[in-house]
Amino acid sequence: MNENKKKFLDLVDLTEKYVKQQIDLGFDELHKERKPETKSEVEPETQQITLKEFHEKIKNCTECHLHKARTNFVFGTGKDDADIMFIGEAPGREEDLKGEPFVGEAGKLLNKILAAVNFKREEVYIGNVLKCRPPENREPLPEEIETCEPYLLKQIAIIKPKIICALGRISAQALLKTKLPLNKLRGRFHDYHGRKLLVTYHPAALLRYPQYKKDTWEDIQLLRKEYDKMISPQDL
Repeated sequence: MNENKKKFLDLVDLTEKYVKQQIDLGFDELHKERKPETKSEVEPETQQITLKEFHEKIKNCTECHLHKARTNFVFGTGKDDADIMFIGEAPGREEDLKGEPFVGEAGKLLNKILAAVNFKREEVYIGNVLKCRPPENREPLPEEIETCEPYLLKQIAIIKPKIICALGRISAQALLKTKLPLNKLRGRFHDYHGRKLLVTYHPAALLRYPQYKKDTWEDIQLLRKEYDKMISPQDL
């Protein structure tokens, strides 16, 4: 097979996978040219589907090889219209077994962090970039992130959070499309399709490196302060 024919067949295969994924996500039309998604572009079509309906639509996903070893598809948990959304990188062993994000030791620490700034777990939404556990809890591969990220974007569009908090380097780099290290991204808000996005350490990292707890505490206080500024008096 000559090189040009191989490239053409690879392109056809890639196009078929893209079209299938778009159909699974509920898109009825494909456009030749699409600008980066913004709040105004994403939200209108989400009015036709709830978070629960979207979960049902994608829970049996087989788009990448990670589905072969999963126990549960870890969609996310929390308030359907939460003002704040926390996003980690991928499920771990405990999360895979239970089908819920952040339920292991890192999850317990996250609950304590939330409580420290007067947030309850049920008031926010918690999810991951990936919905299936990578083998041995290794870092997600670029192709796995690329395949699964549209699901996360759809969740964000449905939930419409005021603030997103990326937990850890992998989540932050995936969402912001950057290679900058975490210490260059934390401590300030970034614009993410018209929403505020804050970066801080993953709770699992704090269990291994307690010295980062001070920085995380500063980040979470910054989040709480910004949220209090954003909500109106009638929301209090």
